[in-house]
Amino acid sequence: MDSSKRALTRKLFGGLALLALGASAIGGLTGGLADAARAETRVTYKSAKSTSSYYQMGVQIAEAVNKASDGEVVVTVEESQGSVQNVKEAPKRGGSYVFTTPPGLVKLATAGKAMFEGDDSAAYESIRGLFPIPFLTMHLVVREDAGIDGWADLEGKTILLGKGSFGAREGEKYLGLFGLEGKVELADAELNSAVPALQNGQIDGFVTAGSYPAPNVMEAAAGTGIKLLSMSDEQIAMTKRDRLVIPAGTYDGVETDVATTTLPVAAYATTEMDEATAYQLTKAFWEGKDEMAETAPWWNAITPELLSVIGAPLHPGAVKYYKEAGVELPAM
Repeated sequence: MDSSKRALTRKLFGGLALLALGASAIGGLTGGLADAARAETRVTYKSAKSTSSYYQMGVQIAEAVNKASDGEVVVTVEESQGSVQNVKEAPKRGGSYVFTTPPGLVKLATAGKAMFEGDDSAAYESIRGLFPIPFLTMHLVVREDAGIDGWADLEGKTILLGKGSFGAREGEKYLGLFGLEGKVELADAELNSAVPALQNGQIDGFVTAGSYPAPNVMEAAAGTGIKLLSMSDEQIAMTKRDRLVIPAGTYDGVETDVATTTLPVAAYATTEMDEATAYQLTKAFWEGKDEMAETAPWWNAITPELLSVIGAPLHPGAVKYYKEAGVELPAM
């Protein structure tokens, strides 16, 4: 072979080698991107109104999970109209769905009762518990200058309950129990408009259910003088809820203890969620709880003993974490 042919042959094989190297690099890059895409698990955390304490809790949990998993599990917080909506969506949202609700609503759903009557109750049997979160605390917030010192003084006043949330239904129930049904003007508005409406004098008060200190109550207290209405022991007994005291000084201008009602809340998924994801979520929650409590003291009251209030079987992924952590599991 003469020198010109040998040179041509070297160029041809050199070019083919470069093409092969380039194809290998591109293949490795696209393969790496595909692996990264496969490694990232996306979860939707369905919480509550964006102005509520429960939405803020959801943001904290999302940050804790994203940090603990080094971005392997990405949690997005989704605003909700309330706990009933959260439960009703559970059978339809698949394995990437986490939601919060009082355990009592899960029991009603699986029994096909109340607001779940007519639904396929068997579909709700796939709901599984992950971990407890701070309890609901009922607040009845009124303007300081509205002439309201107790529940009886609400007659003839304008109160905003909101729409579709647990707090709205609970507030409506309390008005009935305390002899105020039909005697209070109910504002036709969403809860997220309560604070400006109170400050502008459009309403005399509003009802909200969130762990104290609740952000919307703090906002109301900062912008205008407020009172929180306390309940007597007799009234609390009528509600069939547990008693809780909001300490004096929790909110600006509220210098006395306030007796009210409370209800447990927990985070749930369904059997559609894979064990690894449920495990990572549960592990990240408990291992990040102390850090979350540094900026939000409502986490301090949450302990593994509260697993007993979840009211549904625990997800196998959560069970795996609890067993590793040496947590004694309640009988479900």
